[in-house]
Amino acid sequence: MEKPANYLEYNREAWNHLVRSGNRWTIPVSEKELEEARNSELKLILTPTKIVPADWYPAKGSKVLGLASGGGQQGPLMAAAGFEVTIFDNSPGQLAQDRKVAESHGLNIRLVQGDMADLSVFPDGEFDMVFNPCSTAFVPDVKAVYKEAARVLKPGGIFMTGFTNPVYHLFDIFKAEKGEFTLKYSQPYSDLESLNDEELRFFTDQNEPVVFGHSLEAFLNGQLEAGLMLTHLFEDSWGGTNPIDKHMPFSMATRAIKRS
Repeated sequence: MEKPANYLEYNREAWNHLVRSGNRWTIPVSEKELEEARNSELKLILTPTKIVPADWYPAKGSKVLGLASGGGQQGPLMAAAGFEVTIFDNSPGQLAQDRKVAESHGLNIRLVQGDMADLSVFPDGEFDMVFNPCSTAFVPDVKAVYKEAARVLKPGGIFMTGFTNPVYHLFDIFKAEKGEFTLKYSQPYSDLESLNDEELRFFTDQNEPVVFGHSLEAFLNGQLEAGLMLTHLFEDSWGGTNPIDKHMPFSMATRAIKRS
């Protein structure tokens, strides 16, 4: 397969394919998880394994945007916990997973399809919280995402995001899978620019989404430049299935509030 000409369209179809193949991040929540959320045991993840602390959330009834958060996972849980939920995602297949859960469990979830770096469908200051799990790895400009997220937040609104540790994208991808960590790539990383044709074809032939690796400055200072004030941060592992877990955290998550 040739190099994708349009990453957004390519990744949309790639995620639709992952839904059909039953990828981990496309499998909706269980009845048990929904019941726990209804009983104020909300267990959301921004990164692979660690539960978001309970004191990170706004009050029940708040308007929440799940940004690039389709798949029938976070959205239904937030709705069951009493939030007014909108889920925004590039993949119709991922949004369909949320629709299935909402319809089968009587949950009210607004679903919107689009590019996470363009939230022009929403007015300024519409949401009390924007919840963005690890998904900015699928767009080339993370700062544009943060700018839009901040725009649609109310003053004092909460922004949560998860992202891959930038160091991860420096290693030779194929050797890292075997536990051999050899520096090969530079920041910022892009499957489309950093990989050679043979390496890229390995992923596109499997309909894998193309990935972009951003710098720590882009992740943290990008939020500050957007008018967000960081309040909390935690690190997380992949969950034991990736050799990098033995050496360093795979990902991290931050909480910020929009400055008045």
